Amino acid sequence: MGTSHQGIAASDGLFRGPVRRLGSARRERRGTGDAATERQALQQAIAHAVAGVTALMARVDGEAQDILGFQVAMLEDDALSAPALSTIDTGTPAHVAWSAALDGEISGYEASDDDYFRARAADLRDIRDRVLRHLAGGDAAGEATGAVLLGDDIAPTAFLETDWTAGGAIALLRGSATSHVAMLARARGVPMVTGLGELPARTAVLAVDGGRGAVLADPDSAQRAQFDAALEADTRARAREERFRLRPAVRRSGERIDILINVAGVGELDRIDHAACDGIGLMRSEFLFRDGAPLPGEETQYRAYRRFAEWAQGRPVTIRTLDIGGDKPVRGLTPEGESNPFLGLRGVRLTLAREDVFRTQLRALARAAVHGNLKVMLPMVTAPDELARSAALLDACVAELGAQGVACHRPPLGIMVEVPAAAVMPELFRGAAFFSIGSNDLTQYVTASSRDDARVAALNDPSHPAVTALIARVARFGREAGIPVSLCGDMASEPRHLPALLDAGLTSLSVAPARIARLKAAIAEL
Repeated sequence: MGTSHQGIAASDGLFRGPVRRLGSARRERRGTGDAATERQALQQAIAHAVAGVTALMARVDGEAQDILGFQVAMLEDDALSAPALSTIDTGTPAHVAWSAALDGEISGYEASDDDYFRARAADLRDIRDRVLRHLAGGDAAGEATGAVLLGDDIAPTAFLETDWTAGGAIALLRGSATSHVAMLARARGVPMVTGLGELPARTAVLAVDGGRGAVLADPDSAQRAQFDAALEADTRARAREERFRLRPAVRRSGERIDILINVAGVGELDRIDHAACDGIGLMRSEFLFRDGAPLPGEETQYRAYRRFAEWAQGRPVTIRTLDIGGDKPVRGLTPEGESNPFLGLRGVRLTLAREDVFRTQLRALARAAVHGNLKVMLPMVTAPDELARSAALLDACVAELGAQGVACHRPPLGIMVEVPAAAVMPELFRGAAFFSIGSNDLTQYVTASSRDDARVAALNDPSHPAVTALIARVARFGREAGIPVSLCGDMASEPRHLPALLDAGLTSLSVAPARIARLKAAIAEL
């Protein structure tokens, strides 16, 4: 009889299949005994790794590109390879030197008091293993299809390189349900469970229930039949949900709920039917700002924003101004050496400190606003002065464009409500054209628990009464003040949170595109 194991639900769905273990890098390699040859082998392996990750970046959009950009930046940083090259000069084989150097880096990241650095340990493990595979004469980890990926944690590249067309799932002994990979899994409908602790060492088959956060190791025939029956029922349910995709979201009472989408790159638009949503509730403009790459100019940004506005065909498009810092550094723009980047110079704080960058973006947004129903949203707003200064700068950009004879329009300026100070006292921000609640960061700050730290994953729960109370407070103030309020965090994409959100008075939700049908079907039952 198979054994049941309870973890944390990260992405719903059911799947049963063979196990493929993560992190099994090929290390079978003999050193040549020649330091110059070993140095060259390591440098070539790093170059191949950079080429592989860069090629993968070309096939993905949005946050996935940001994640991969971090890996390219690390691989290209001479400071990462220097210790290994020095060790090679003493006669150590390249693969031994590289492993030792990266293991030391990984331990340092894991021991850091900084949430950002702890979360990047998985990326460093991926970098280590990728280079080791090239040193051993291999290539990338190889695409799995129809398998359950099992390990302590999973790197973003391992997820992105996997072919999910024949199904699959992820089961992690550690990991976090709020990590970047978990977000990718939810966006692509891949079942995922984290925080399982331990599983039998020789587990060959896993049945994964992402919605319940549970797995069944090596199920017997009776358990397989029971699981397959549940899977068949889930498949039928998803087919029923698909019938709602192009319909308006309406509660049983007849109340209409606006369902918008979160997007992070122009390429995503080609995979989404605009008729399935009521607009774009969150466009993450930082996809244009690549770590280590030149900052995008006004024309580049204008063309991208215009594409979103025209795609929506008159539906609202809310574009968030540059939200970097915290777990999204951009060299040359975000500060280095901050003791706590999540509480440092990020979001609107950073753009106001870099008025040259902010002005370029606001000019591009004002120009793009001519082509559709475009709105501008400020991230990480904490004090009314931040909204006032941003509004004044937007007005100045519009006036400047007008004086230059450039077609433009002054878009409505709203704020993300994700800092507790704004959620506790939304009345301080009566000047905002709209509020959009960012449940991811709001949850992180209210519960003082990192989104990417498996050790506190249980605390990072948006259904915490303190979080839902603040959401209800913001929604209530918005109704009283006549300020539209929506929610654009991951919380909106989970049907289990719908009763709390709609009972709070929200009538506008922005969700992952892959969740549209399921959310609309769930709303129809409320």
